[in-house]
Amino acid sequence: MLSPSRAIRQPNFAGIPYAPRPHIRGMNLAPLENLRGNYESMASDWTVPQRADDYSDEDQAVWRLLVERQSALARKHACEEFVQGLETLGIGDSIPDFDAVNARLEKLTSWRVVGVPGLIPDAVFYDHLAHRRFPVTVWIRTRAELDYLVEPDLFHDFFGHVPLLSNPVFADYMQMYGQRALEAGAKIDLLARLYWYTVEFGLIRTPGGLKIYGAGILSSATEVKHAIAGDGVERLPFEAASVMRRPYQIDKLQDTYFVLDDFRQLFEAAQTRVA
Repeated sequence: MLSPSRAIRQPNFAGIPYAPRPHIRGMNLAPLENLRGNYESMASDWTVPQRADDYSDEDQAVWRLLVERQSALARKHACEEFVQGLETLGIGDSIPDFDAVNARLEKLTSWRVVGVPGLIPDAVFYDHLAHRRFPVTVWIRTRAELDYLVEPDLFHDFFGHVPLLSNPVFADYMQMYGQRALEAGAKIDLLARLYWYTVEFGLIRTPGGLKIYGAGILSSATEVKHAIAGDGVERLPFEAASVMRRPYQIDKLQDTYFVLDDFRQLFEAAQTRVA
């Protein structure tokens, strides 16, 4: 899911901004009947079971189309840790089974994927992160929505976010972020910027050159190319205090990215006290 903020719109697969959202991990949740997911059977923690039988042949075809397209870009432009996560967790040409993924993921970093009907309240999202649970929407977009989607779906949540949860340093950062967000109160907007410029739109410098680890980039064909080689783009050295002071773009391709030298910087950033 996308960054905790009071004013975020989620970038879509093609890099075109989504329509204004009632809630993206920081907005007030709209009436449930206005949201796409089925909230009737959710538990008290807003989770729902993933039912494999609910996915049609067309759903599987849409997943296959998306994962083939973005995996090809990831192999070229994503950081090694992300690509390893795809392989280690067995993310391939069929919609992942959450239980099977969790059997692998828990052994690696003690994280779990939990199904959710769609958008969920801020505090619930943060609490899941703080307890090493990552919420993933259980429904997938239609073929007509490949390049534009109003709410985050299974593909964005899973393909964009879950592979890096197999990396111990990144996994610890995500848990620390959830803990800090629960404590942040009125200062959550500062932490939202940290999430935006790392989890969603982060770059990292590697021996193989500039690579991507942000889910908002890796789930968008247009943003991948823009982040790596776009003209007029600032790619600044990562420094947590600077990131928290930097407003972000919510309605167009990003014009600023922050570049890590090492994933350990993320864990250090999560411990930075917000002013």
